Amino acid sequence: MPKSKRDRPVTLSKTRKKGRGHKEAIVNAIRDAAETYSWAYVFSFENMRNLKFKEFRERLKSSSRFFLGSNKVMQVALGRSAADEIRPNIYKVSKLLHGNTGLCFTNMPKEDIERLFNEYEEYDFARTGSTATEKVELKEGPLEQFTHEMEPFLRKQGMPVRLNKGVVELLSDFVVCEEGKPLSPESARILRLLGTQMATFRLHLICRWSPEEFELYIERPEDSDVESA
Repeated sequence: MPKSKRDRPVTLSKTRKKGRGHKEAIVNAIRDAAETYSWAYVFSFENMRNLKFKEFRERLKSSSRFFLGSNKVMQVALGRSAADEIRPNIYKVSKLLHGNTGLCFTNMPKEDIERLFNEYEEYDFARTGSTATEKVELKEGPLEQFTHEMEPFLRKQGMPVRLNKGVVELLSDFVVCEEGKPLSPESARILRLLGTQMATFRLHLICRWSPEEFELYIERPEDSDVESA
């Protein structure tokens, strides 16, 4: 009897950070999921927030399983070509795993998955290096949103402030950030103090696979031969 493709031994010799055993466990878990669930989706993400993503996964826990991590390990698990793929046409999924991507195996109806991913949007504070989505400028005068204890901290962030009768006072107009420019560590801290959230954590579907069907949600990448079927 011919050996199943999913039972073939896998060589994972590169990068020993988490150990070969850990990688092989992930490979086996992905291969089990490919056999167990009806559909596999590749999704991309922007402004990942681990806690919020964990909450999203928990909502789908009864019907789905997610994998994030090394794209190369996920590609090895699925097979990188038609010759070594573990299920029919699943190598197409493998070819789309690059950059900020993950795998979702699920038994949920297509319409429900599409709705959940397309509607998902969580706002959070932007981190250092993120691009400012708007200009934020503070005008000269009292900053009553800050307590007097915060005055030394604000000065350390480069703000021209002083205490005036126990009230934090801005001595001149101060630009916290400019739209389209990366945030400095100081800008990110000030925006957090102001309660201004500029980061949006989003999930985007890239493709959908089953043994009988493959669908692209994006335009075919220029360097890929993958097409909907």
